[in-house]
Amino acid sequence: MTTAGLVLAGLLGACVGSFLNVCIYRLPLEQSLLVPASHCMACGRKLSWFENVPVAAWIALRGRCRTCRARIPAVYPLVEAFTAAMFVWAAWQYGVSSLLVSRLLLGCALIVLFFIDLHHRILPNVITVYGTAAGFLLSFLAPPGWLSSLVGLAIGGLIPLGVAEAYFRLRKIEGLGMGDVKMLALIGAFLGWQLVLLTLTVASVLGAIVGLGLIAIRGGTLRHALPFGTFLAVAAMFAAACGEPIVRWYVGFYR
Repeated sequence: MTTAGLVLAGLLGACVGSFLNVCIYRLPLEQSLLVPASHCMACGRKLSWFENVPVAAWIALRGRCRTCRARIPAVYPLVEAFTAAMFVWAAWQYGVSSLLVSRLLLGCALIVLFFIDLHHRILPNVITVYGTAAGFLLSFLAPPGWLSSLVGLAIGGLIPLGVAEAYFRLRKIEGLGMGDVKMLALIGAFLGWQLVLLTLTVASVLGAIVGLGLIAIRGGTLRHALPFGTFLAVAAMFAAACGEPIVRWYVGFYR
């Protein structure tokens, strides 16, 4: 990938990140992603084109609406900048290929799911269900291949579903939501069965560390559900970027 290609990937990623911000805000509210046009959440004024320039507009406006001076959350430029960086890294890593499309589509879905689950404790079906179908279809053109993808979405969905059902029968409370199960199926469809198992392991470890940290800081118990989808998103990105060498290292112990 040339320098010009990487720059183009970064600019495209920033624009995509701007759209992801729309998804993060509107999907939990069940609003249209296209109508109305971008506007200030405080005063309702329609934004000018230059106010929609990713990252730069937020910096130029110093994080405030040009009209009412209401604060614009810093998460907006952060999502745009992170998405731009993801596009650059993926373009450099995979070049122009079907795997690039697959990884970027998964990454965008994970970003949206991370923030929605963090703030609303939900994982929209429009992302998890349709994303799973897209991941499986792409597996006919890119790794991990259709068989690993099929096994991955089955493992990603069935194992957590069994654990959740067993936990509910023992404790009579919900320990894992169906949204998490569907999200794991999505990850399995894109990454295959080996990496979805790595994702589940890493997410569980992260969840345990954060949960124990919250107990130590706040006291009490973990009766209030942690947003496991946020841990799954982080773990899946880690698995997509670094998982294959880890899997090869682990399998090497059994050869």
